[in-house]
Amino acid sequence: MRARIAIEAARIIAESGVRDYAFAKQKAALRLGISDEAALPKNSEVEEALRSHQRLFQADDQPRQLRRLRETAVEAMRFLRAFEPRLVGAVLDGSADEHSAVCLHLFSDDPDAPMRFLDEHAIPHDTQTRRLRMTPGDHVEFPVLAFAADSTPIDLTIFPLDELRRAPIDRVTGKPMLRADLKVLQALVDGPAYNGT
Repeated sequence: MRARIAIEAARIIAESGVRDYAFAKQKAALRLGISDEAALPKNSEVEEALRSHQRLFQADDQPRQLRRLRETAVEAMRFLRAFEPRLVGAVLDGSADEHSAVCLHLFSDDPDAPMRFLDEHAIPHDTQTRRLRMTPGDHVEFPVLAFAADSTPIDLTIFPLDELRRAPIDRVTGKPMLRADLKVLQALVDGPAYNGT
């Protein structure tokens, strides 16, 4: 049952672009008529099923989309270099698709500085907040700026400068989130493969 739910949840994520694993698992269980909460797979199982789905059904498109998103991320990181940008999420781990945003962590002791920077460059953006788990029992809210570069969504989470060396907990692995600076990302873009890191 866990494998069936993971496969269906991966299909939901791949087709809808929703990266809310809990929602995808619950929707998959409902579609399959499974009501046992204990049968829900771990996020890592859904992530593995998503990668299998992409290899089977998106073998041509997904690597092309990933390359485009990584190239967009390079440009965004160059533009935002004053804020020590780090790439995170699906564009970094190689599971990004046509629905994915370029997600960057920015660092500034003035949380309004990135917003002013976007305003100075006449870039329209939305503001939000995001709760991230920084330690197993510690959730913290951070400001978020969202805008589009051409048709690609860019998602910026703003951290204090001293959080540069402390990444939030990844919802899939339960370990500190992987982050990449521009040099690492450029090596991925220049490398021979675009379907993973």
